[in-house]
Amino acid sequence: MSKSSIDFRDSKFYMNRELSWLQFNERVLSEARDHKNPLFERLKFLSISASNLDEFFMVRVASLIDMINAGYKKRDIAGMTAEEQLAEVTAALHKFVDQQYNVYNKSLLPQLEQQGIHIVSKWSELTEEETKFINRYFDEFIYPVLTPMAVDSSRPFPLIRNKTLNIGALVKKKEGEKEATFATVQVPSVIPRIMELPVYDNGGRRVIFLETVIINNMKKLFLNYDIVCANAFRVGRNADLSIDEDEAEDLLKEIEKQIKKRQWGQAIRLEVDHNIDKKLLKRIVSELGISENEIYRIEGPLDLTFLMKLYKLDGFDSLKEHGYAAPQPVPEIGPDENIFAAIRRGDILMHHPYQTFDPVVKFVETAASDPDVLAIKQTLYRVSGNSPIIAALAKAADNGKQVSVLVELKARFDEENNIVWAKMLEKAGCHVIYGLVGLKTHCKITLVVRKEEDGIRRYVHLATGNYNDSTAKQYTDIGMFTCDDSFGEDATAVFNMLSGYSEPLGWNRLSLAPLWLKDKIISLIKREQKHAEAGEPAHIVAKMNSICHQEVIAALYEASAAGVKIDLIVRGICCLKTGIPGVSENITVRSIVGNFLEHSRIFYFENGGKNEVYASSADWMPRNLESRVEIMFPILNPDLKDKVWHILDCELHDTEKAHVMNNEGIYEKVDRRGKKSLNSQKLFGDEAVVQGSDDKCGNNRVFIPEKPPEE
Repeated sequence: MSKSSIDFRDSKFYMNRELSWLQFNERVLSEARDHKNPLFERLKFLSISASNLDEFFMVRVASLIDMINAGYKKRDIAGMTAEEQLAEVTAALHKFVDQQYNVYNKSLLPQLEQQGIHIVSKWSELTEEETKFINRYFDEFIYPVLTPMAVDSSRPFPLIRNKTLNIGALVKKKEGEKEATFATVQVPSVIPRIMELPVYDNGGRRVIFLETVIINNMKKLFLNYDIVCANAFRVGRNADLSIDEDEAEDLLKEIEKQIKKRQWGQAIRLEVDHNIDKKLLKRIVSELGISENEIYRIEGPLDLTFLMKLYKLDGFDSLKEHGYAAPQPVPEIGPDENIFAAIRRGDILMHHPYQTFDPVVKFVETAASDPDVLAIKQTLYRVSGNSPIIAALAKAADNGKQVSVLVELKARFDEENNIVWAKMLEKAGCHVIYGLVGLKTHCKITLVVRKEEDGIRRYVHLATGNYNDSTAKQYTDIGMFTCDDSFGEDATAVFNMLSGYSEPLGWNRLSLAPLWLKDKIISLIKREQKHAEAGEPAHIVAKMNSICHQEVIAALYEASAAGVKIDLIVRGICCLKTGIPGVSENITVRSIVGNFLEHSRIFYFENGGKNEVYASSADWMPRNLESRVEIMFPILNPDLKDKVWHILDCELHDTEKAHVMNNEGIYEKVDRRGKKSLNSQKLFGDEAVVQGSDDKCGNNRVFIPEKPPEE
């Protein structure tokens, strides 16, 4: 088949987005299976897979159901209708949940037992002393918090909140009533779900679930009733907000209203004990309007996110991972040095969490108190619960600086948190912008305008990750400080565009979505194609969270067919397929799932030997390139380009945490035979320790990769 006859947008060349996401969560689950990981790290990965699944139901499955209910017939990138997607996704979800509990029951529980940790799942397993302790604890601490709710003609079926754990029961009056009635009690989140039992015989550590305690004390909640049966259940609901921004007079108030609705959206998932009483299940299903394929019968405790609480139990450090270095200082910035002076010496690249996020916080804090700083402008997408950056911005406004902050109210599941910050910043005197109608502002940029001896100078911070000091310890991202005039002019233009309607006639360095970032990416891919067709060096390495934009993938296919070598490092969703004859034979896809969440977006283009390197806030997805304000920025300094190439090259050589897509679209762990063992995340941490103790960043590397062709 000739290249000219290939339709690179043919749906057979693409994978469904939702099924690809499930493959990603399977990679997370594989880390829970991996016996090379310490036991408690395996618990953590299983918990993460459960948390991921909750969000997938609330957003992605809910979206498919909404499309079906709306009569949406358009096919997706893989040629599937919403009905076809939901059918395949539902089948895959049931299989995945079975796999989760297979790992829990057959692998993790026995190993916990070997380590002297016993999870009491049945009341009959308690000793007499433990039973007395639990009953006393129930009477004193649990009973006063509970709200038993019976259902009858005067008391309707209660609203069951999203993701809450509940106990359903059938109860019958002790005298005179033949039919059992329904009753329920919510397992309170204010009491720890895992209760540790006192040690009476020095026989290890024993814990019991809160719901087990409540179920076995139900008779105390319904004194005049016999308890026919009682079982735990959990409901997942549609939590995807629907906001008509054009009709909303006040976006903040509209989002506040929609957040409250999230708890009571359509029920789309019901988790129950596999031994639940049939009559009890029938009553719950009837009240919730749940279909059979939305019921998940669980052999084990509902909601495996409890494992993160087990992970945090004291006394088990030996069962956790300790091979990762703590965040290290950034060597270009001295501990007591003025950060603006450090930036004036040259652009500074930071690699988090291997290098500390402190300089970013220091950047804003220093600007807030520096008498020569005139203005601070910043975008905030997700921030931590007790954010030092928020405090610094408020202080800056109090000190008389011009402070403009774009707080993205539509950041999913952080809407409520961001509303709180927005109101606080407004009260402090900051000018708060809520974003652009119809778009999420996802770019990460800070601009500080400072008066200096030679005039006004603009300092800019650009990044791939959020201004969140908490997630900066868990997510891998890169950030760059610069005071280059061309970046400063573009940063000013970005904020003028966000705060008003001003758009410059041209840009110096930054590429913006939804304006022309997509076209820029496609043009860079096509340039590599032209180099390959001319027999010149042509190579693309692109690292991101997800790729599912059809135009971009089609451009990659065409470039691959022309001979461009393409290496993709994609943590999550990947709708591209490898190894298709004449289409993607020159493309590799790998995913790294490790101790840190891979979050940075980095793009390398060989460009006939004159390589170009970019970093971005944007994945190659329709929402990022067409429905969000995003930024891509070039790394211009040759030394910094070398550092970024080092990141990419190490991840391409990772043999421990990388999964590689095969020609059937299945991900497999790297074949380690004949290869040097390399865990890129551990390596970066080790290198940060070495570099942080050197006078100059980049010395004494642990792993020396091939350098990219020099400009």
